[in-house]
Amino acid sequence: MTIKLKFLLSIIFATTSLQAWSAPAKGLSAEQMFQILASEISLQRGEASTAYQTYMSMARSLRDGPLAQRAMEIAIAGNSPELALDAAKLWDEINPKDAKEILTTLFMLNQRWAESVKPAQLQLSQLKIIAAKEKLINSWRPLLARAQDEEASLIAFFNILQAPIAQINDIDILYTYSLGAEKAKNYDAMEKTLRRIIQKKPDEKNALNALGYSFADRGIKLGEAVTLLKKAHQLAPNDMYILDSLAWANFRLGNKNLAIEQLNKAFETKPEAEIGAHLGEVLWSNQDRQGADTVWRKAETLDANNKTLKDTMARLWPDRVPSSSKKSPQLWDGRFAVKVSGKDSKNGGSGAFTLSHEAQTDILDIRNPMGGAMAKITINASGAKLEDGDKIFEAHDADALLQSYTGLPLPARGLSKWLNGEARVGAPASIERDERLRAQKIIQDGWTMTFLWTEKNQIKKLDLARKSTAGLIEIKIIFEELDD
Repeated sequence: MTIKLKFLLSIIFATTSLQAWSAPAKGLSAEQMFQILASEISLQRGEASTAYQTYMSMARSLRDGPLAQRAMEIAIAGNSPELALDAAKLWDEINPKDAKEILTTLFMLNQRWAESVKPAQLQLSQLKIIAAKEKLINSWRPLLARAQDEEASLIAFFNILQAPIAQINDIDILYTYSLGAEKAKNYDAMEKTLRRIIQKKPDEKNALNALGYSFADRGIKLGEAVTLLKKAHQLAPNDMYILDSLAWANFRLGNKNLAIEQLNKAFETKPEAEIGAHLGEVLWSNQDRQGADTVWRKAETLDANNKTLKDTMARLWPDRVPSSSKKSPQLWDGRFAVKVSGKDSKNGGSGAFTLSHEAQTDILDIRNPMGGAMAKITINASGAKLEDGDKIFEAHDADALLQSYTGLPLPARGLSKWLNGEARVGAPASIERDERLRAQKIIQDGWTMTFLWTEKNQIKKLDLARKSTAGLIEIKIIFEELDD
């Protein structure tokens, strides 16, 4: 789920010492002052991208922190968290003391959880009062709750809190820490923390459920697991997550029919991908392959990137959907047309492209309708680079780079996965499949995609649509059929 910056502005400014933008360093030339003035005028005219790029360029060349800060503020006002992070990193590089606190929040906001650990640890280490530590930690929890990669966010939270956790008394923080410990496979820390919560509050249903489910999932202490989960179920009989956990413990004990009954009720009442993964596995173990496939199909429409669901299908039915990770290198050629309906309805255009994928790198060459080169975008794990003639633009995120360059939210980072009919890793997705298990519809990153395939299972046509502040964006892509 995308986190809107406007929703989080209060968090950012409440948890940092960010002050109003200060004037840049003295000694600017007349030309540089003119660039600043022109940027502010561009901003007033709604040309935020131009203003941002100018401030970033000047901040880099002059090594001026306030200019980078201004670029960050422009990105925040424009609801562009990726660009705000790029500016904050430059500001931190120039003036570390001024930028550290907001940098932590922007790392989290941009789903860069591993990078948030060190600055967050530094912030906590500088606070001596426990209540102040808990207040800061609780200011991060809304960001954790909206993480696109739950596992990465919880592991980061666990790593951030390892040093101060013995001092923490807030039960909500302790519970979230225990979930992070479980994701990090530090089961001793998880069990110790959950038992600490239960000792403080014996009727804490979430702690009872988490501990019981962990035992059941690992196939250990099953007797205690059932005891814990029955108590949690008595406390919250309408909580389908707890019923799912109890069913999973019964399955581990060999009570398949009871487990199927409980999981059916849980999945019908609370359709969730993880519950569907469990129900599908129990049906599969009961020799009901068709029933398992039906449930897994529905679960994929809810969250195709759910880790439990993906791991379960890969373990039990590895050839169900062939993975593109086995196909490298790959190449696509096609033509595209972009239409924007709304206040900027004049925006749009058409052209051709070639996308190549090898290992962890995508190279997207965009050409105009006459075949002339327009831009080349290189995307890899470390970031993205766009080349336009002798101009080079870089950012950590390909979509942010394209938005900065074109002013429109266009897709790039997930394209090679999508063209294989797969969801990109790292964000929730919904997939609907046809009778041959090919992707028929994918919803991810705000895009709704519909697919048309050839008899050889090559992609023939892809339609994408997304609502944006500029209006409805529609992209139609026609592909050249390639020889096998």
